[in-house]
Amino acid sequence: MNELLVSNYLILSNPFVDRFNEGGPFFMSLILICLLLSVFLLIKGFINLKKHKEQSEKMLKLTVDSSLLGLVLGFLGSVIGLITAFDSVEAMGNPDPAIFAGGLKVSLLTATFGLFSFVIARIGILILRWNLKDKVKD
Repeated sequence: MNELLVSNYLILSNPFVDRFNEGGPFFMSLILICLLLSVFLLIKGFINLKKHKEQSEKMLKLTVDSSLLGLVLGFLGSVIGLITAFDSVEAMGNPDPAIFAGGLKVSLLTATFGLFSFVIARIGILILRWNLKDKVKD
């Protein structure tokens, strides 16, 4: 029982989980789904590389699309967060700069996660493209 409490505490007090929740679970979850989909498609593309080159090319194109979707969702969440922050500033009149800075930080978390997922997927895309070009030369 004590081990379960410790493991739940480690999961719930993880700084990555905190940032994920601060950025807004809706957009952060969508970006995470895009990242996981990109990784899955890349793995499938690498697996099919030797046997079915056309299947690998299809996985490559789908990975490009899913990585771009994650990036765009990150910036959409950021813009919506900025609008919300400015709405709260407008409602308060003259807010404390710390409150405004906190709102800006939260609005940029989705953009950061979207950029991170895009970069990870792009590295895999570059490696897969490089391997596909090597297979064409053979």
